[in-house]
Amino acid sequence: MDTNGGYTEFPFVSEFYDSVYDQLNRGDIEFFVDMAKEVGGPVLEVACGTGRVLIPTAKAGIDIVGTDLSEKMLDRCREKLSAESAEVQGRVELIHADMRDFNLCRKFKLVTIPFRPFQHLTTVEDQFSCLKAIHRHLDDDGKFTLDVFNPSILMLARENRTEELGDEPEFEMPDGRKVVRRYRNPEIDFANQIAHGELIYYVTHPDGRTERLVHSFPMRYLFRYEAEHLLVRCGYEVEDVFSDFKKSPYGENYPREIIMVARKS
Repeated sequence: MDTNGGYTEFPFVSEFYDSVYDQLNRGDIEFFVDMAKEVGGPVLEVACGTGRVLIPTAKAGIDIVGTDLSEKMLDRCREKLSAESAEVQGRVELIHADMRDFNLCRKFKLVTIPFRPFQHLTTVEDQFSCLKAIHRHLDDDGKFTLDVFNPSILMLARENRTEELGDEPEFEMPDGRKVVRRYRNPEIDFANQIAHGELIYYVTHPDGRTERLVHSFPMRYLFRYEAEHLLVRCGYEVEDVFSDFKKSPYGENYPREIIMVARKS
């Protein structure tokens, strides 16, 4: 993807990833692990990143394949896997691949895309290509789970969206660097439903030196029925739509998530 804003190139994106998201406690890991245990594997996780969900799935006894566009993310995942038992490592295969077009020559009981990477596909053509590639890799009775954020109209239209916001606590890296992350939306393309975002990292080194690192990228926001239509047009039947990882019905919590569980139609 040409629009990843440094996802594949900037070392700090993979380096800081776990420190940021371990403290957010999204509650999604248990959801995806339980789904994997329900079907029994094998599982394909598209855009697996550093293994935040993938490794707990393997530790639960499930064979899992993870793909990602970023070699740096996969390297970080391999590093984390090296601390696990040989049994856990043996359940995992990592593959460098673009979610828009891949062929692993096998099928899976469950395919997942945790934590919104699908929204980095900003054209309908790329969305179709990704969903059809996943469809080809599903067993006839396999399930697919799509996780995207439920767009808040009020948040998108807020006047201060160009300001740096966020209340995440500071975290410290093993080498002593202290990091604070903030975010902003410098531009919203309402016609094409694309939010241009920036994740901004303020880093203080042990010697007192400071730096400001920016990961900027577009994200296509999807509404509930748009996402359903995409899935149906690509050969899926939507079974469930949840608003959080406790499986609350869609609409019960707003804006929260749009979590769709689908099968081949």
